Amino acid sequence: MKTMVEKSREQIVQEALPKAITYQSYRQLMDDHAAQETSTGPNQTEALTNYTMLNQRRMKRLDKTTKIQEAEIAKIQNFKGDVTWLVITESWCGDAAQTMPVMQKIAELNDGIDVKVILRDENLELIDAFLYNGGRSIPKLVAIDNTSGNVLADWGPRPSEATKMVNDYKEAHGKLTPEFKQDLQVWYNKDKGQNTIEDLVSLLENQN
Repeated sequence: MKTMVEKSREQIVQEALPKAITYQSYRQLMDDHAAQETSTGPNQTEALTNYTMLNQRRMKRLDKTTKIQEAEIAKIQNFKGDVTWLVITESWCGDAAQTMPVMQKIAELNDGIDVKVILRDENLELIDAFLYNGGRSIPKLVAIDNTSGNVLADWGPRPSEATKMVNDYKEAHGKLTPEFKQDLQVWYNKDKGQNTIEDLVSLLENQN
């Protein structure tokens, strides 16, 4: 009997890439779902629809308002690689809505960075190659070298400061409450994407 040959992460990524769409196409998909009062993914619930509609408005605002400081712009423009940032997500994910506009803003500053988006629940083999603490947490950004096809790094599901907030709260209270999730959104609104920018600039600098 033949044994199953385990695929490498690189193989899984290369098989998934042709199914990925541009950031602009994903934003259109968000708009369409919000207008139809549906969400991406196999499960259709009122809660997921409401999150999708909220995220669509949030991303629309952040696409316009996200600002990158001059010092960070210089570091981004100094990046000499040629990479694809493959972002695994779903329309209802609040962390994705807060961070994906930042990813796109960074990519717009350097021709060597290309953002592509793929849906988690249609690509379980892919997300299972990039689990976070054993879970299918999103968003997950996978940085791929376009020349070699190598996976250079991955990031997500949250910026470093938000990750610490979540870990500290879970340690103290066992699980995340609706109140904490609300506090986390308040943190995102105050941070204005700056912690995500810092994290992703560091990720780029490590690849230079």
